[in-house]
Amino acid sequence: MEYRILGNSGCAVSRLCLGTMTFGTETDEDGAHAQLDRFIEAGGTLVDTADVYSHGVSEEIIGRWFASRAADVTEPVVLATKGRMPMDDTPNGSGLSARHLTRALDASLRRLGLESVDLYQVHAYDPLTPLEETLRTLDQFVRAGKIGYYGLSNFTGWQLTKAVWLARAMNVAEPVTLQPQYSLLAREIEWEIVPAVLDAGLGLLPWSPLGGGWLSGKYKRDERPAGETRLGDDPNRGMEAYDRRGTDRTWSVIDAVQKIAEDRGVTMAEVALAWVTDRPGVTSTILGARTLSQLETNLRAAGRHLTEAETTALDAASDPHPVDYPYGELGVDQRDRRLPGR
Repeated sequence: MEYRILGNSGCAVSRLCLGTMTFGTETDEDGAHAQLDRFIEAGGTLVDTADVYSHGVSEEIIGRWFASRAADVTEPVVLATKGRMPMDDTPNGSGLSARHLTRALDASLRRLGLESVDLYQVHAYDPLTPLEETLRTLDQFVRAGKIGYYGLSNFTGWQLTKAVWLARAMNVAEPVTLQPQYSLLAREIEWEIVPAVLDAGLGLLPWSPLGGGWLSGKYKRDERPAGETRLGDDPNRGMEAYDRRGTDRTWSVIDAVQKIAEDRGVTMAEVALAWVTDRPGVTSTILGARTLSQLETNLRAAGRHLTEAETTALDAASDPHPVDYPYGELGVDQRDRRLPGR
């Protein structure tokens, strides 16, 4: 396992992160504990959860894992959780207000059985709460020792830039990470969000790096999903729905990933994970496995790096082709100004 610094903090984390969204729904407690044990055994350190995952059950499962393991097993863990999404249907049951975040963090700590977490992430932007209120609250959490750092999740480029510069103007703690969707099938964040992250010095924690399973090769062209897969029970599930994501571009990306995997003698998942983990700004890529077997496959990407030729081939196949200026070909001079003769 390789390690990187967590954004603009001083904390080192593994370049692969164990995501726990399946804990309590698709993965039972024994299976979840087995994944945590194996991840730590493989040298993994960063574990990511959220209060809304299985409506708190994921945090409870992780809490019981902490309580049942010796200190030398749990000490390496850099634990991240999130708050913002609704945990009840009351008027203040969601959002980034001081009231909700304070109650959400305290509830997460109770479920985890811990006095603090290393990284607390706001799960999404909240247009109803002044950003000053949110940042002041997060700064108070840091000062109180309830969190080590805080990060953002699912923010757009302008939102994260506003958060960073407002924090600096207020002289409060700044965010250290951004957790966005990022994969060979979802590269649009490279237009605005990645440049904003690099400018601010944040670290990226990509979620859904396998595109909801598409990049593992489990789905076939002109063959609707069936069996025990994410889309087997419901082909219209979420943003990875078969008819929504099964475009010509998607199949071209899958073909390119499959060719590199076959040439190397590795799995498609390893190739896709290696690509996203070595993108600019990425600190740690979040693995979302339902089973221990899936986690084992994903962990093989821990030391995997692609060649320049392989990366170029995947970049070409997955190019989302932004239209016109300023992102497309007409904007090249704006993005890459050079002096004459250089």
